[in-house]
Amino acid sequence: MPRNLSRSNPRSTRPRRGSVIVIVVWAVAIAAIIVGAAQVMAFRQAAMGRESIARVEARWAARAGIEESIAVLEYHTEEPDPLDARQMYKDLETSADGEVESGTWEIRHTEDGVEVPGPQDEHARMNVNQLTQLQLMSLSGMTMDVADAILDWRDTDDESRLMGAEREFYVNRNLGYEPRNGDIRSIPEIELIAGAFPSSVRGEDANLNGRLDPNENDGALSEPPDDADGLLDAGWSAALTARSAGSLLGVSGEARLNLKEAGAEEVTERFGVTAEQAAALVAFAKQPSAKLEMLLTQDLASLSQTGGNRNAAGAQGGAAGGSRNGRQSGRSASGAPSQNQNSRIQPLDNQQLRRIFQEATLEDGSKPILGKVNLNTAPPSVIRALLPEDTISADAILSIRNASSTGLLAISDLRGSSRITEQALAAIAPLADTQSNVFTITSRGRSASTGLEVEITVVVDRSTLPARILEYREQ
Repeated sequence: MPRNLSRSNPRSTRPRRGSVIVIVVWAVAIAAIIVGAAQVMAFRQAAMGRESIARVEARWAARAGIEESIAVLEYHTEEPDPLDARQMYKDLETSADGEVESGTWEIRHTEDGVEVPGPQDEHARMNVNQLTQLQLMSLSGMTMDVADAILDWRDTDDESRLMGAEREFYVNRNLGYEPRNGDIRSIPEIELIAGAFPSSVRGEDANLNGRLDPNENDGALSEPPDDADGLLDAGWSAALTARSAGSLLGVSGEARLNLKEAGAEEVTERFGVTAEQAAALVAFAKQPSAKLEMLLTQDLASLSQTGGNRNAAGAQGGAAGGSRNGRQSGRSASGAPSQNQNSRIQPLDNQQLRRIFQEATLEDGSKPILGKVNLNTAPPSVIRALLPEDTISADAILSIRNASSTGLLAISDLRGSSRITEQALAAIAPLADTQSNVFTITSRGRSASTGLEVEITVVVDRSTLPARILEYREQ
């Protein structure tokens, strides 16, 4: 029987097996790459998820700090302490640090380059819309041309000052904008004015948050240029604001009494003055040129006499309004004191003046009221800038406020100091007060899980209830 010669050759299967092994190895390698890539993507997504969660935690921690400060501001607007001008700031400092389940917050602002707890009082700065050329020139690095350009930007005409800039200057340079011819609305707006560069306006505070950030304290390593001395040089923004605003609420939390509209009996009851003093105040308030600060340096009888004489003269020829039953009433037809009554008007004492400055107004609220510098919170450099030619009076103001544990309760508290001249009091009174309405709250929230930080800055006006948020920034 013939042999079966059809047996396969074992060597013929080796190349096929080798190919299978190579394919398997490649498949495993590709699978490993896919799994690795999937793991990397999953890790990245998890990390992004953790970061997103941490950012939400930090954001709401920062928001909690904001809400806490607003609650303090609203409380002191509704339930103020008229005998302690510092209490609100103590409460704001107490709530400057806190924690919630998701993280912690800290609220800081800068005074003289150093961070301190609490919000920034916008009334600790000078409102740029009120300053004269001389007061602007008191700012470090300010030049005459920039000061004139700021005044030209604010005024309503197109006539350029000696070294200023009006509409023609901006149009000829194709800058794409013209002067506002009205009040400056923010510190960054100053940078639009001819010659006002960001390096002067912001200094080292590039983001205008009022805090010393790492990039603002690293020398030449990153923008902006700084001297890495651990102090924040905020340029003109450290002394200027455009946000401060007046209020029609008194320190009692009630609406201020408008002397232009009030009756003498109402004035007597509100301010504890005599009937003659009340009549004189009403007569004075009705004069077109009347300013509340005039009461600090001028006698009440003389202030009311001009208006009383004018009103009485206007009533001649129809004297029925000035007499009753054939006898002189002692008042003109408008209720102003007569000449004889002027001699009986006693000067306002310090307590009466304090109540008037705390609770009275000559503003009707028909237009925005520019904010004044709070003498209790302004740094020495700002108070001296208000009186650039009288540093002795400026230093006396600082001494008086620092000597009081409750602070100045009204600007009338400065009367009677032998070191403060009458001229200095008259100069500072239109620009200064002892209350504040607008605050910038910079709250830095930190996540409890990762330590990631989110910073929120809001500008809050407490002159009305509820308080209004004028600006909101988050980074």
